[in-house]
Amino acid sequence: MNFRSMEEFWPFYVTQHSKPWTRRWHFVGTLTSILFLLYSVFVNLRFLFCVPLFGYGFAWYSHFFVERNVPATFGHPFWSLLCDYKMFGLMLTGQMDREIKRLGKRPVLQSF
Repeated sequence: MNFRSMEEFWPFYVTQHSKPWTRRWHFVGTLTSILFLLYSVFVNLRFLFCVPLFGYGFAWYSHFFVERNVPATFGHPFWSLLCDYKMFGLMLTGQMDREIKRLGKRPVLQSF
């Protein structure tokens, strides 16, 4: 699938994160990666390698073992990263469940 904008990609991204625990693992991964980025910038640059390691580690775990699908990052790395931060913000403000209902999305069945 080709997506020309984040607005086109977002509904697909949401279908790939249909289970609450998938979204929670993503939230933990994004938060951890942000914390490692801040720590790296202000304290010790050696921890910069932890940013993608933890960010993707938690997210990919959730796709393989919770959602049971292939991470959208594999096919669309740029859009996935942007949407991950959008989902993080919506979860942080308590609006993600409303967004899922707004889109009326069901999971796209895709096995790895």
